[in-house]
Amino acid sequence: MVSKYQLFINGEWVSSESGETFTRVNPADPDEVIGNFQKGNAIDTEKAIDSAESAFDSWSDTPAPKRAEYIFKASQLLSENKDELSQIMTREMGKTLLDASADVQEAINVGFYAAGEGKRLFGYTVPSEKSNKFAMTVRLPIGVAGLISPWNFPIAIPAKKVFYSLICGNTAVLKPASDAPLCATKLVELVEKAGIPKGVLNLVTGPGETVGMALIRDKRVKVISFTGHKDTGAVILREAGLKRLNLEMGGKNPIVVMDDADLKLAVNGVLWGGFETTGQRCTASSRVIVHEKIKEDFEAMLIDQVRRLRLGNGLDPKTDIGPLVNKAAQDKVGRYVEIGKSEGAKLLKGGAVPKDLKGYFFEPTVFTDCTVKMRIAQEEIFGPVISIFSAGDLDEAIEIANSVEYGLSSSIYTKNISNAFIAINKLQAGLTYVNSPTIGAECHLPFGGMKHSGNTREDGPEGIKEFTESKTVYIDYSGKLQKTYIE
Repeated sequence: MVSKYQLFINGEWVSSESGETFTRVNPADPDEVIGNFQKGNAIDTEKAIDSAESAFDSWSDTPAPKRAEYIFKASQLLSENKDELSQIMTREMGKTLLDASADVQEAINVGFYAAGEGKRLFGYTVPSEKSNKFAMTVRLPIGVAGLISPWNFPIAIPAKKVFYSLICGNTAVLKPASDAPLCATKLVELVEKAGIPKGVLNLVTGPGETVGMALIRDKRVKVISFTGHKDTGAVILREAGLKRLNLEMGGKNPIVVMDDADLKLAVNGVLWGGFETTGQRCTASSRVIVHEKIKEDFEAMLIDQVRRLRLGNGLDPKTDIGPLVNKAAQDKVGRYVEIGKSEGAKLLKGGAVPKDLKGYFFEPTVFTDCTVKMRIAQEEIFGPVISIFSAGDLDEAIEIANSVEYGLSSSIYTKNISNAFIAINKLQAGLTYVNSPTIGAECHLPFGGMKHSGNTREDGPEGIKEFTESKTVYIDYSGKLQKTYIE
């Protein structure tokens, strides 16, 4: 029997007003139905916003350390259910069990960190220019938060959005991606089990065109936190009006490999950064810029390792690469492979759908002799495709790295400290790794990009800024009128 799941509105699990449902299947085995989910609509979303709005005053008045207790408890429950959640994630969106386990662990770590913020939520004090006058800042909640999360990190990213928004005193409506509604549902179940008051957190599954747009356009929703494609982000910017918008919108991330690099380390970094999560990460290492002196050796070592990668169901511990999330993603990667070949890139490995697997798999693919004007060099493929470029020196490598509209993550492999610091200063990206791939961000440090990668910094102290207003406070205890800048 196929399990049926509901919406969560005002502390109750309910069916959609539409009466419609949608089905999610296992991308490694499309014959396996994961569950039936409510096809929420604008009416459901309005009810969820009503609920969040009604709960806001009480929740925002709850002391932040008390709010933290709920988040801490939810994080404990995530930890206790880690193995089950990892299995669910692998079945729902395809990533390997090892990768899924890391996803859940990130949510756990984020939760404990966000709970700790309940004892901080720092403002600051400064001396006033006037005598007997006190000046400080405080952080206040914004209001109802609309949380729109992607499918590629189906526990970690919803948890991040939920925990940060709630610790700051906001109430929230979570709209997860329709390719991973079960993981979001399980997360909300655990937050409910932690005792969160009614209306503080609501869940509406369903299409972005209805549920997502209702959140974006409703004036009562004061902040939107979105992770997804830049084209959707552009729609949000156009439709949302004057509200806080926190947008994280992907990347086309470079690894620079200099001629003094540890090649074995660099190859391992490219394998991990390029093919982990089947390349379906906004931080995936999709471009590799190699010094011309070592390009031939690097490619030989890389292809030797790519040949060893095993495709299969992520529940099999021997699997290195799972399926893509759905048939549309598989077809998209195939189209980009044909585009790359037509543009003159040399296909070194992969480039096809494996014939012996029935899920949405695609071979790990490596192109070389790429140029910056190629579409495979500019556009986010979101699949297991790496493009290799040649550079004569560090300046040229950085120029190639910065030649795209994105600026999320970046990396350099080098033993030269000067090369490392030049890259740190010159690479146009929100993150730069030295001797490590472009994936692997830690939850207590800011995460976000430049250019079309987004306008926000999630996680760490910056994560609090996403969901709070900063208020400046002056207290004059002089007993007289003091005019600023007038002596």
